[in-house]
Amino acid sequence: MSSDEKPLLRVVRGNPSDAELAALTAVVAAASAASPAKKPKPRTSWWGDHAASLRKPLHAGEGAWRASGFPQS
Repeated sequence: MSSDEKPLLRVVRGNPSDAELAALTAVVAAASAASPAKKPKPRTSWWGDHAASLRKPLHAGEGAWRASGFPQS
């Protein structure tokens, strides 16, 4: 190992045997292989958001245009 490489695992306490270190290495390797890094879901455009189509329908009548700007409850 060159001087600029860092070890993947480092024992900070205790005195593990070679078998214990091998078991720990196998567990860490299996855990990293089992759970690949998940990419965050890209945010969709507000223009393409279909949640606006889920609001209650507007009703025609006096003051309907004003009521259309109020939150739907």
